[in-house]
Amino acid sequence: MENLLTIAIGAILVNNIVLTRFLGLCPFFGVSTRLRNASMMGFAVIFVMTASSIITWAIYQYLLIPLNMEYMRLVVFILVIASFVQLTAIFVRKHSQRLHRAFGIYLPLITTNCAILAVVLINTMVKEYSLLETIVNSVATGVGFLLALVLMAGIRERLDLADPPGAFRGLPIAFVSAALLALAFQGFGGMLL
Repeated sequence: MENLLTIAIGAILVNNIVLTRFLGLCPFFGVSTRLRNASMMGFAVIFVMTASSIITWAIYQYLLIPLNMEYMRLVVFILVIASFVQLTAIFVRKHSQRLHRAFGIYLPLITTNCAILAVVLINTMVKEYSLLETIVNSVATGVGFLLALVLMAGIRERLDLADPPGAFRGLPIAFVSAALLALAFQGFGGMLL
């Protein structure tokens, strides 16, 4: 149980996929303009990341390794991720047209979100987690992604009320804010887990 807690805290804070590993920056900057959109994107990423990790872990352990076809992992992993993104897009389109329009191009971009592929590869290849550890790492990494999105969206909503110099309006101030947020998260790197 202690190992699972260590994995979770590490994935959310110490090795935050966005703010310390700098993966998934496209949806991070694209969707973090409004808190509602950021939180919904975060939940979509948690779902896709967790479901994809479970399926890819099983395929890797019970199909690719026994058949000596580990070289097919990237193709299989991307296919699984793309399938879950399509399911998520269909669900969002059916249940919330407004949210679907708000996501725009960023929902299909989850397919090519390097953060999701990175988590799948970390679970199966780098850390070689068990199924339970894979689930914990995937959910926690998704929660870390959600945390980063929500924090950034809160900052950007507050910045909309500010009057920064003209050169900093829009994405430049978002980049500066993201850098400061990432710097704050680097402080978690000193935690002993």
